[in-house]
This record gives sequence, C-alpha cells and structure tokens, in this order.
Amino acid sequence: MDGLRVTPGPGAPRGLTVPESELVEQFSRSSGPGGQHVNTSDSRVQLSLDLSTTSALDETQRARVLQNLAARLSGTVLTVSAEEHRSQRRNRVAARQRLADLLRDAVAPPVTRRPTRPTRGSRRRRVEGEQRRSEIKRNRKRPDSR
Repeated sequence: MDGLRVTPGPGAPRGLTVPESELVEQFSRSSGPGGQHVNTSDSRVQLSLDLSTTSALDETQRARVLQNLAARLSGTVLTVSAEEHRSQRRNRVAARQRLADLLRDAVAPPVTRRPTRPTRGSRRRRVEGEQRRSEIKRNRKRPDSR
C-alpha cells in the first residue's frame, strides 16, 4: 500500500500525505465469527503514527493535533485498529480511513461561536416552561383545610 492520503479540509487546504515509512502496521488474530479460519489468520490491523516525528504536519498542525487527540495518544503515538472485516486487506483499508478521518478532524481549527441574542420565541418558550413548572410545584402543596 502507498502512504496515507488525507483529503483537504479546514486546517489542511491541500490535504496531507503521510509517507508509508512513517506508518507502523501490526496484525493479530481478530475475535468474532469466522469458523476455523479465524484461528489461523491475523486479520486484525493496528495502524500507528508518531505525530511528533511525522513529516506530513507543519508545526501549527502538529500542535493542534497533539492537543485535540491528547486523550487518544500513547505518548505522541496515535493508534487505530480495525477488525470488523474477515479480510486483512479490508481491515487495512478501514484502519487507514479511520486514521485519515481522525487527522482531518484534528487539524481543523476550533470553531468559535458568535454570540447571538435569544429570539423572542425562545424567551417566550422559556417563560412558559417556568410557569408550567411553577404550576406543577404549586399543585403538590396540601390543600387548605378551611
């Protein structure tokens, strides 16, 4: 297989290309159905990429990716696995697609929300909800014994 191609998106307008030499693939036996075949074939794929040394990212992208994927990293290595297919080849393709999707999403700059004022309808619905809740609580009280 060739290197990993990440499609263009925010933060990477021309896309990214990760050289094949920087990707580490490991194969192991997958769980799940497959009969006797499952005990003899290594169809599960783990694909790893060291984000601190890859030549595919510039420094801005690298900092953004390391920050956005911090919870998924082991040190600076990002690992994805695929075992949903019985074929090793299809799992390799799925793992590469998963890694490409993660990288494309991680290099995107954060989207900042432009603050807006509440609409008249949302204010009306909020007040009506408060009044409904108040009525419910008012009806929980004991009736007056007059």
